[in-house]
Order: sequence, then structure tokens, then C-alpha cells
Amino acid sequence: TAVLPGMYSEILCRLGLVTGLGTCTGGKRPRNDTGNKVTVVLGAQWGDEGKGKVVDLLATESDIICRCQGGNNAGHTVVVEGKEYDFHLLPSGIINSKALSVIGNGVVIHLPGLFEEAEKNEKKGKGIGPTYSSKASRTGLRICDLLDDFKEFSLRFKNLAQQHHAMFPTLEVDVDGQLKKLKEYAERIRPMVRDAVYFMYEAINGPPKKILVEGANAALLDIDFGTYPFVTSSNCTVGGVCTGLGIPPLNIGDVYGVVKAYTTRVGIGAFPTEQLNEVGELLQTRGHEVGVTTGRKRRCGWLDLVILRYANMINGFTAFALTKLDILDVMEEIKVGVSYKLNGKNIPYFPANMDVLQKVEVVYDKLPGWNCDTSSCRKWEELPVKAQNYIRFIENHVGVPVKWVGVGKARESMIQIF
Repeated sequence: TAVLPGMYSEILCRLGLVTGLGTCTGGKRPRNDTGNKVTVVLGAQWGDEGKGKVVDLLATESDIICRCQGGNNAGHTVVVEGKEYDFHLLPSGIINSKALSVIGNGVVIHLPGLFEEAEKNEKKGKGIGPTYSSKASRTGLRICDLLDDFKEFSLRFKNLAQQHHAMFPTLEVDVDGQLKKLKEYAERIRPMVRDAVYFMYEAINGPPKKILVEGANAALLDIDFGTYPFVTSSNCTVGGVCTGLGIPPLNIGDVYGVVKAYTTRVGIGAFPTEQLNEVGELLQTRGHEVGVTTGRKRRCGWLDLVILRYANMINGFTAFALTKLDILDVMEEIKVGVSYKLNGKNIPYFPANMDVLQKVEVVYDKLPGWNCDTSSCRKWEELPVKAQNYIRFIENHVGVPVKWVGVGKARESMIQIF
């Protein structure tokens, strides 16, 4: 029988043929529950839920703040002391100067100049798709390549440029000019680059630290579990935390899902609760629903609890942060999507096929609006009873408690419930 080398001592111990190997574990390796747990913040809808605000709130007490997945196609907005910050690639917790910010291995960096043609053609994002395509085809260039032998890097860069020129004949790249810039960048970032896997291992298994992980995009934009093909190029669900930072699932602690009090989506794709009427226009106007990165208006609709239950199935949320509740302040009546019907029958799942999702009928529950200003509320008790009922309705239907409620842009506008 073939036996892996690492199993020899365990087998010999169990057979009683050797001593001094320590206590036998019955074929199981002892589980190590020591180490710091990371706190994770993820989007639970189609993005733009306000993750940056939640990260900024938690970052004030964090020692390390990490971005685990995505690229510079993701925009996070944070308002601190009246000043607005827009982040695309950097962790939005970087405002906390006392914390160390980390961009993990899973964050793909767009090489300047190489994919502009793709961006011009799409006009829908930041051209991150071609970058991920290079990663998946194993032709991509990484930071470790840039900081190693620059002659070898230059050769691979030229080959990559030629490959893309073959695909996009009108693509013009100043290869020498780009390489000159990249060489300058390499020396500037060299002091800031570490082996991320070893760094995270040391952070998790070292002295007590509060480690915060910031996800980009959201559950319904995940390359595997989102509304494919209208998704991003990375895993922006909880699995992306492990693959993006090289940390084991054992060290994932609280996972907070960020939820907008209604639903928005950028670009095309199925959107069951979308309101192509005065309700959608009101939400868009009051919510200032324009993409941070793209500048495009976001499509708007009622809150969809089917989506939230689906996102929770995948991510196992500890709690929700419910943002932009104040946008609903003027509503006399609020609808909430509670289930889907297909061909007249309720379905208990979220359809994977987008053609099917386009055909579902949303079953709504109607709740009375509170029709008053909540933007000055700072405690749960200060929220109108009908607003509290709206929040409890969400908790009861999804089975996840709401820990924070956002009633404005600023950090102090996040009401902590427990």
C-alpha cells in the first residue's frame, strides 16, 4: 500500500513500533484553534451597498486592514469629518494611519496602458476582465515578477503586449515608455512589498491583533455564484478571503454582510425588483445612485430578500449592516420582495440561469413607511417605530440580525444596535 511520507510516524505510532513520537491522535491531526480571527466585510447584493462606511467604522479599532479580491474596478466612498474619499484599489480603511493596510495576492492590478483598448470598447468598467483573463491563462505579470529580474519582466511584458495586439489590431502600446514607468514604480513600491502568505500567517499566529478584511464588489457579482455572465472577474464571496490572502478558513471570525435598504444594480442583467417608474427615479435621485468608478447611474428597486437569503447561504453572515435607510424616509408605503414565483409556483432557490431569473414573478409584502426624517437619529430608540419594524421584518425573513443601521454618509451616521 502506498503511504505518504508525512503519515509514517502516525502509522508506526499506532502499530506500537516506535516510541517518543508523542501521543497518538487516532489518525487525526490535532486541531489548532489558536490564532487571531479576521473580521470580514462583504457586499450582500450587487455592490455599492456602502461597504466603505462599515470598513471605515471598524478600521478605527483595527491593527491590520486588508483588501482580498478584485481590482481597481471597485469603488468605495468614505466620508470622515466632512471630507469625502473615493478608493478603488487601496483598502478604504487606509484613513486610519495607525493601522497597516494590505493589498492581498488576490487583488489583480491593471498594468498601465495595456488594456485601454478594451476599456474604450466596453465603456462599462475599468477593463479588469482582460487582466483576469491573463491571470487565468497564466500569461499575467505579478508584482513578484516586476520586482525580480527586470530584463526577464521586460521580455514577458513585450510578449504579452504582442498577444493583445494580435487580439486587438488597433491597440497601440508604447512598450518602451510603459516599461520605463514600471521600472520607476518597481523601485517606489519595493520597500512596501512583502510575501503576503507569510505576512498573514505571522499576523494571525503572532501577538493579539484586530485584523479586518474588506471585500470588493458583492455576492451577486461573484464570478461563480453571481448573476453570470453579468458579474465581475473575481470571487467576492467569503471564499475569496481565503484565496486572496492565503489564510485558512479556521481563522475567519465574524462575517458582516452590507445591505442597502433597497436594491441597486449597475449595468445590464436580471434585476427582479427593479422599478422602472417614479419609485426607481426617487430612489436614484434621493440616494445619489451614481457609480463611484464608472459614473453611471444605478438601476434602483425594492429590497429583495431572496437575494439576501441566497447571499447568506454562501457567506454565512454573522450580522448585517443596513445602509441608506434614510433614503426611504419619504415613502408612504414600502414594498419588500419576499419570494419568487416561476410559472405560478413558488421556488425556494435563487435561479442560476439568467433567462430563468428574467421570468420570475416577485411576491411582495407591503409595509407602512415612517414618512419622517431619520438622518439625525443616533440610537436605535430614536428611530421611528415603523422604521424599526422594517428592520425587524428583514431580520425575521433572512435569519440574520442587523448590527448597524446607516442613516447618512458620515461615520457618525451609523447606528450600532448591539
